Amino acid sequence: MPVTRPVVANDRTYAAPKTCAIAICLDGCEPEYLDVAIAEGLMPTLKRIRETGTVRMAHSVIPSFTNPNNLSIATGRPPSVHGICGNFLFDPDTGEEVMMNDVRFLRAPTLFSKFYDAGARVAVVTAKDKLRALLGAGLKFDEDRAIAFSSEKSDTTTVAEHGIDNASAWLGMPVPEVYSAELSEFVFAAGVKLLKEWKPDVMYLSTTDYIQHKFAPDEQGAKDFYAMFDRYLAELDALGAAVVVTADHGMKPKHDRVTKEPSVIYMQDVFDDWLGEAQARVILPITDPYVVHHGALGAFATAYLPEGADRADIIARIKALPEMLEVLTKEEAVAKYELPADRIGDLTMVSTENMTIGTSEDRHDLAALGEPLRSHGGLTEQEVPFIVNRKIDLPNAPELRNFDAFFYATAAAALEEVPA
Repeated sequence: MPVTRPVVANDRTYAAPKTCAIAICLDGCEPEYLDVAIAEGLMPTLKRIRETGTVRMAHSVIPSFTNPNNLSIATGRPPSVHGICGNFLFDPDTGEEVMMNDVRFLRAPTLFSKFYDAGARVAVVTAKDKLRALLGAGLKFDEDRAIAFSSEKSDTTTVAEHGIDNASAWLGMPVPEVYSAELSEFVFAAGVKLLKEWKPDVMYLSTTDYIQHKFAPDEQGAKDFYAMFDRYLAELDALGAAVVVTADHGMKPKHDRVTKEPSVIYMQDVFDDWLGEAQARVILPITDPYVVHHGALGAFATAYLPEGADRADIIARIKALPEMLEVLTKEEAVAKYELPADRIGDLTMVSTENMTIGTSEDRHDLAALGEPLRSHGGLTEQEVPFIVNRKIDLPNAPELRNFDAFFYATAAAALEEVPA
């Protein structure tokens, strides 16, 4: 049944959409990618939407990594509410470092589950399977009202677990390689087919940033990707959906301009030198199974210090390092970035624009990096595009957040009836 009343999720009220409300998370979409592609005539649809719709810049969640931002978009709230503050965390209770992709780590319901409970048809398509369970939390899967699957595992989907049998066969596209533009194209193609045939009320499309890690905005691989996206955006727009395009984070070059070698400060080695081997513990929240992208090197890290350590002295010494942009105590980071205090260390570190943070040099296998390192996680990757294919009143960054995507997508979708 259609949604006829506003839906409340995590103390935010979302309008009842009269046409499909879509949020698209273009993983790693540094604003420059769009600027270059539009300037070269590769994105006529987005160029038109920029002129006839609403264009702003928004701020992502810090750390500017995939999982925290996707779950913020899915819940409409920061990590202090939903609990997902990285792709990876250290559990001090067990002494284990684990992936934060299990539903048990999620502390708030998704807005998808609340729309489902209100009677909406909800569709979620992601590139990587690591997000699928989190984004689909709280949905009761069936072919009528809830679908959630990843392109990565699209040939193994079932109605009971995903709301659809063999999504790859349904779409008529083979399962893409994980490290490919096709992994994201599958998401867009599925979104178009779902909109045409299944007609969701709310839909989330989330891609992978393999291309953005691999190619700078002016390189052909990036241009081809955004030209491809524009073609699918044209279809979604023509079908009458209210669409918000945003990103989970930006992307910056993190390598030496001359040698092209990765720019890294190995903070576990630094702490071992200062405090003794393994006395402190550096955690890199960017860590996930897809290290070919980035070698587990990002611009944000957290550290657990030994009992009795002089925290003020250590922070002062870290701040003196030229590679560091910001160092905060746990309390400062929780307040500034709305993070869950029990899931970060005693301090957080953010590197400068073209620098990354590693643990120990011997723990990072960078042999798979085929191109100069590009990565994210810090403040210099916080600004992301926020584009609506409707005229709508919006603030600008920093007030506008990427996790406002569905608030404004549903608001735009409530302005008009479904096209005939």
